[in-house]
Amino acid sequence: MSHNYINGHWQPVTGQQTIDIHNPATTHLLAKFTLASTDDVDQAVHAAKFALNNWKDTAIQQRADYLNKIAELITAKQQQLIELSHQNNGKPYYEAEIDVVDCIACFRYYAKLIQDYSFSELKQHDDNINTYLEKRPIGVVALITPWNFPLVTSAWKIAPALAAGCTIVFKPSEIVPLPELELAKIIDEAQLPNGVFNLILGQADTAQYLVKHPDVQKISFTGSTQVGIQVMQQAAITMKRTTLELGGKSPILIFADANIDDAVDKIIGGVFFNAGQMCSATTRLLVDKSIADQLFNKLKTAAETLQLGESPDHTYPMGPITTQKQYQKIHDYLTIAKQEGLQALLDQSVFQKPAQGYFITPHIFINVPSTSRLWNEEIFGPVLCCQTFEDEAHAIQIANDNAYGLAATIMIGDIEHGHQIAKYLNAGHIWINSMQIILPASSWGGFKMSGIGRELGESGLENYLENTITSYLRN
Repeated sequence: MSHNYINGHWQPVTGQQTIDIHNPATTHLLAKFTLASTDDVDQAVHAAKFALNNWKDTAIQQRADYLNKIAELITAKQQQLIELSHQNNGKPYYEAEIDVVDCIACFRYYAKLIQDYSFSELKQHDDNINTYLEKRPIGVVALITPWNFPLVTSAWKIAPALAAGCTIVFKPSEIVPLPELELAKIIDEAQLPNGVFNLILGQADTAQYLVKHPDVQKISFTGSTQVGIQVMQQAAITMKRTTLELGGKSPILIFADANIDDAVDKIIGGVFFNAGQMCSATTRLLVDKSIADQLFNKLKTAAETLQLGESPDHTYPMGPITTQKQYQKIHDYLTIAKQEGLQALLDQSVFQKPAQGYFITPHIFINVPSTSRLWNEEIFGPVLCCQTFEDEAHAIQIANDNAYGLAATIMIGDIEHGHQIAKYLNAGHIWINSMQIILPASSWGGFKMSGIGRELGESGLENYLENTITSYLRN
């Protein structure tokens, strides 16, 4: 029988609908879960609401101690979490390990941050008035995470929400619940007060019910732009605070003075890591026309050596697509590529696909017109589209000519020149000559259709705080 985690206890799910959980690398059945009813959601929200006053009044040091304890327990169960992510999400072991390490670092970061952070400030003004600024927890928050980065997107929300003094109803992806259920067991072991953290197993209807729930003050959602729009519309009815981390169609710009071998390495990592299932994936390659042929030749050689499926020596393979639905969606886009007559760079016959699982080989299309659906739409798979540019202004114009604005990468010989170019890119996170490293102390979120608000860093904490000003006359 399936269980939710509500008010400090594992409680049987009372819903009727069930879901099968599969290993995407083998398609084998891993588990079967019953999904939550609206009564289950009501219980979780009620528990979080009841626990709020005591939790928000806990000492900062006590909250930091809880976060550090969670980090310690995750570290102790690191191998188990890696294995669960490998089986449930399909991630290769090295990618799953990166995710767990990121999760640990996030809890530790917010434990340290709140010990140095000023939650209140007294100011004296010239007109004999004092103002007292107090940053208070928003209240009960609903955290809704996707299937592509279990533990990572969860930690990015859970850690700052707890640090701020909010209480939580957490709805992880119903597709990849196994790592998140283990995380809930770890949080239970940390012995937070009952009701502070609650987990609900549910699908889209559960998320919709949470978004509309009158006792939920904030929604933090990571997922597709299409669903994010619906979340924003529904949350607006009750003026819920929202943080939306949504889709992307990010560019990677390769300038003539870039180290081409290094550029190829960053291109490969930017689009084929996690089999391209990243909102930040740099799936639009823009390369200086003068070096395009040289770069494409090296890119073809490098991409055609990519291995699909886990190897006995646990090297660096590309894993499967996590869901059958997403697998079919990517194939639909490859059909569109044929219909549009796109020019393929890679020889598909060189790849060896495992006999089972939702594996899709890497695809690179060159000279893709700006009118192409593959150039403009988020595919969420191992598909790269390429164009050339004439000069810097042309490169910036192409990079910004898109509905999204989440991330970008610049490969260039002169770092200072790269910083100047970065100022003109409409992207929330820009890497220069770097792989896609996202530190807990940084910031994450995008422009335009890529979402609203920022996660991580101080902004991530402030997502869960409201400002209150008290003014009074000095005697």
